Amino acid sequence: MKVVIVGGGFGGLRLARKLSNKPGFEITLLDRFNFHQFQPLFYQVATAGLDASNISFPLRKAFHSSNNVRIRLGELREVKAAANKIITDNGEIDYDVLVIATGAGTNFFGNQQLAANAFPMKSTIEALQLRNHLIQCFENASIATDAATRQSQLTVVVVGGGPTGVEVSGAIADMRSYVLPKDYPELDFKAMKIYLLEGSPRTLAAMTEASSAQSRKYLQRLGVDVITGTVVKDYDGKLVTLNNGSSIATATVIWAAGIKGNIPAGIQEDLIARGNRIKTDRHSLVPGSNNVYAIGDVAYMETPLFPKGHPQVAQVAMQQADNLAQNLQRIESKSALRYEFEYFDKGSMATVGRNLAVVDLPKPKLHFGGFFAWLIWMSLHLMLILGVKNRFFVFCNWLYNYFTRDQSLRLILKGIEPATPSYR
Repeated sequence: MKVVIVGGGFGGLRLARKLSNKPGFEITLLDRFNFHQFQPLFYQVATAGLDASNISFPLRKAFHSSNNVRIRLGELREVKAAANKIITDNGEIDYDVLVIATGAGTNFFGNQQLAANAFPMKSTIEALQLRNHLIQCFENASIATDAATRQSQLTVVVVGGGPTGVEVSGAIADMRSYVLPKDYPELDFKAMKIYLLEGSPRTLAAMTEASSAQSRKYLQRLGVDVITGTVVKDYDGKLVTLNNGSSIATATVIWAAGIKGNIPAGIQEDLIARGNRIKTDRHSLVPGSNNVYAIGDVAYMETPLFPKGHPQVAQVAMQQADNLAQNLQRIESKSALRYEFEYFDKGSMATVGRNLAVVDLPKPKLHFGGFFAWLIWMSLHLMLILGVKNRFFVFCNWLYNYFTRDQSLRLILKGIEPATPSYR
């Protein structure tokens, strides 16, 4: 069975590893990059806490012991389901089974000016671009000749109160308190403003009310101005315009307000659900097809427990990959039995800053926060990172940052090209 997997994110990589060295399978894993990116820690790259190489793992290295997985670099241009092939920028690839695991990109909701001026954080490149920009803003502030320009350079607006928005806001607040005053003694960082804007009534809306309230309290303790029930209408690179008529002058807007699926050309419009996701059945099979599947953030599957689709998180992608791997092996062995998918929610968590995090567990139903939750957050993320070397360096960086309250990666790297959508 020739299986082509498009996307080396959590779902695609997991599926390829599950089918690695399984008899009867020939696997091709296609991605624009030759490495897997650990998305939950992009914000630490953006705030100089970790190096990009610490959270990236070469795809080929993951399959050194595999005799049936091949990595191909390329961008998916079109799916030709009737011909059982895909078109890439490097040519055509035939398949018996196609798995679309292209993930999701940033959703600017059609606002081109926002897309041109705000900073997303959905790839390593985008995280590095944001780091460059943030540090350059502090450099600009240090030589600004008027107060308005200086204040604009020292104002950061984070849009979106989900885990990414909360985590990057807290990380920048920690920098403001402990790192930046030493780097720029000529600047008064008490004047630096960090705004977190959220359109719904609370931060971390997908978590429990206790976690939402606690995360807001932690952010306010760190000096972040949390403004809920407020929607950003526009940003021209200098001024953020809000739906209540007010505005904020800033040189930095970090966009963490929404995502949409990366759907390739060739997918029929009637198969696209809200959020730009591909409809699938309980086996991850795209309706109307017998050999095209979709998993992860790009897939929309309704189940009894999740009638409006699953949350777009790594655990869903990995569990769908596990389920599909079992079903493909049954198809290959001519077994009629198929396993329907249902997501097992292991809980959710978010970190806000040093010693500050929130954790929700569904069974037993528990919520806790603070230092213990922060330790759990760090331990889990450390275990999920691929590669012993990566885990070692991340752990060493965290230890160094914890005891010194400093980050050693405040580098402005010239020549990083603008990021383009990636299969994640």
